[in-house]
Amino acid sequence: MMVARFGLLAALTLALGACAGALSSPPAKLYTLNPATQADPSLPQAGFQLLVETPVAGAGLDTQRIAVEKSATAIDYLSESAWTDRAPAMIQGLIVQSFEDSRKIVSVGRDSVGLRSDFVLRSELRDFEAEYSTPGAANPDRVHVRIAAKLVGMPRRTIEAGETFEAIVPIRDPGVQGVVTAFDAALRQVMERMVAWTLRTGTAIAAGGGTGASGASRGR
Repeated sequence: MMVARFGLLAALTLALGACAGALSSPPAKLYTLNPATQADPSLPQAGFQLLVETPVAGAGLDTQRIAVEKSATAIDYLSESAWTDRAPAMIQGLIVQSFEDSRKIVSVGRDSVGLRSDFVLRSELRDFEAEYSTPGAANPDRVHVRIAAKLVGMPRRTIEAGETFEAIVPIRDPGVQGVVTAFDAALRQVMERMVAWTLRTGTAIAAGGGTGASGASRGR
């Protein structure tokens, strides 16, 4: 009986110790990125309304964790570091803000608001990770961001145009902040190109009447 009681007490002590260790582990440090800030002055003043969907992403990227691709078949994540939101949700908000900051569009918002729009911007997050360009290197040395976008005409939901935007930016500092800085630069390059393409393409399509855009939008 004494042996059994001692074994039970030991097991409880180990379990409580494990719980205390989990509770005392440091929380992940959270990082966010910035919207595109440089709008080309030559961009048209778009008269259409746009909704931006949350980018589709595979399970490896549809996470709050910061992805690191060690090889073509292996994905890891930075320890004790994370994005402020799941990567697709964070990027959706940054895309919307990039359009707003361009001051070149009448109305833009997330698709979840349920407002009427002339176009919907759908996208797929195909790459959003730090990479090792040299096998066996101690640290990742570049960030790769690639987003495939489709401009969908409403209300018929027809795909009017599509394009893929990609940027690879070197990591100057091997620390976490250096990795995040490279993510920030690569994503801003992609969003700048995406905003410019959407404004020019949507304006041309709406002016030509080849979409479900409203008459008021086509007339501008």
